[in-house]
Amino acid sequence: MIPSILPTYNRAPLAFVKGEGSWLVAEDGTRYLDLGAGIAVNALGHAHPDLVAALTEQAGRVWHVSNVYQIPEQQRLADLLVEKTFADTVFFTNSGTETAELAIKMARKYWYEKGAPERIEILTFEGAFHGRSTGAIAAAGSEKMVKGYGPLMPGFRLLPWGDMAALKAAISERTAAVMVEPIQGEGGIRPIPDEDLKAIRALCDATGALLILDEVQCGVGRTGRLFAHEWAGITPDIMMVAKGIGGGFPLGAVLATEKAAAGMTAGTHGSTYGGNPLACAVGARVIEIVSDPAFLAEVGRKAGLLRQKLEGLVAAHPEVFDFVRGQGLMLGLKCKVAPADLVAAGYGQHVLTVAAADNTLRLLPPLTITDEEIAEAVRRLDAAATSLETAPAASPV
Repeated sequence: MIPSILPTYNRAPLAFVKGEGSWLVAEDGTRYLDLGAGIAVNALGHAHPDLVAALTEQAGRVWHVSNVYQIPEQQRLADLLVEKTFADTVFFTNSGTETAELAIKMARKYWYEKGAPERIEILTFEGAFHGRSTGAIAAAGSEKMVKGYGPLMPGFRLLPWGDMAALKAAISERTAAVMVEPIQGEGGIRPIPDEDLKAIRALCDATGALLILDEVQCGVGRTGRLFAHEWAGITPDIMMVAKGIGGGFPLGAVLATEKAAAGMTAGTHGSTYGGNPLACAVGARVIEIVSDPAFLAEVGRKAGLLRQKLEGLVAAHPEVFDFVRGQGLMLGLKCKVAPADLVAAGYGQHVLTVAAADNTLRLLPPLTITDEEIAEAVRRLDAAATSLETAPAASPV
């Protein structure tokens, strides 16, 4: 008999009743060190007092009015994002998947309004993850994502990841946009080199194609800059943001230049819940905290400490780990065993991690993790790796 919750997840046998900073407390009182942060969502950890205050204060005033009316909290957050990024305008959503849908629509509408409706093709890259709507899975194109769902939205062309020659050959007068994650998350914590991001921007400039950056997982301070593309010194035309922007409250945003958004006039897009007062009150506080240069500098410092310790972990367990990759507090351990086995072994050591593609273990701790917690996290990962080495049969790949 089917369970009351649709069984689309292979859930771990854990349930948490409380969160405190970098820690989650299970039903039996056991404390787990959280290196997943709700898959890069809890950017400021669990129950951050500033976010609790922002949410409860807003909850005592008004929760929802719909976008039929002016929403002061939404205006405040939009103004913050415009002030601190490349963007001229912002549309708020509830999730990363919704940002993908608008980014696709915005790019195609841009060319329609310019009198080139044939420019509908969007170039994407192998290993990408842009969400689970029909448009987003068509953009990603992997068999795992699309199998069994019938005809997909047309107009996407999937290219080999990291293959700049393939991109140069593919971009044409039919290209509406290039859509790319500066660092693939689900795809295995694979960063695009700065020089390649610069080359992609240059190709878009030369052909007129729009550049869409998906910073749903790598944005909002995770790399030590407010957004990951800043390291390459480029800006996109359209950017997808979610996860960390709400610090755990459902919130997403599409940021765009005035040029890219020119076709999105009244009635062309909408959302009942998007940009509601609760989400935007929390999101504004997140952006105020995370965009502080001193906060970002601390993320960078702690990232260096964590990476140094992880390099030592790899050296200590050459049969389990291959290497470390990623940027900031978005790091991956490329494994020689199944990442799922390491995740499970971590449960035994009361440390939480997330598996990814390309045989990678994701480490996405809260940006507020302390030096002491970093040391404790690596100690627990070391114990988890040791348990696999001494087990009767680790799972090779």
